[in-house]
Amino acid sequence: VQLQASGGGLVQAGGALRLSCAASGRTTFSTYAMGWFRQAPGNERTFVAATRMSSGITYHADSVKGRFTISRDNAKNTVYLQMNSLKPEDTGVYYCAVGPGSGDFPPPRFDYWGKGTLVTVSS
Repeated sequence: VQLQASGGGLVQAGGALRLSCAASGRTTFSTYAMGWFRQAPGNERTFVAATRMSSGITYHADSVKGRFTISRDNAKNTVYLQMNSLKPEDTGVYYCAVGPGSGDFPPPRFDYWGKGTLVTVSS
């Protein structure tokens, strides 16, 4: 499984960005869950949002609820993260990941990770 994240950049507070994560590999991605995580400088990586590719159900961390929206396009094996009303504390490297598509949701573990994309929110 290979994951390619894109869409990061520099944006002013209050602005918006949309991240994309394209998955590839010899597997059926509709059976998986995909998620977004972020890591701010000097901090641990934290969960942002996840979606189950088969059903489209979603889960968002409290810190982004109402501002970020995860979605997916099964035809493209791609998951998106629409980020609105960005704050300086949203700054960090954003990673996408693939986890089990059955069982607990969001998944307790993610098995495949992509290289991140940097989001910088200026005040």
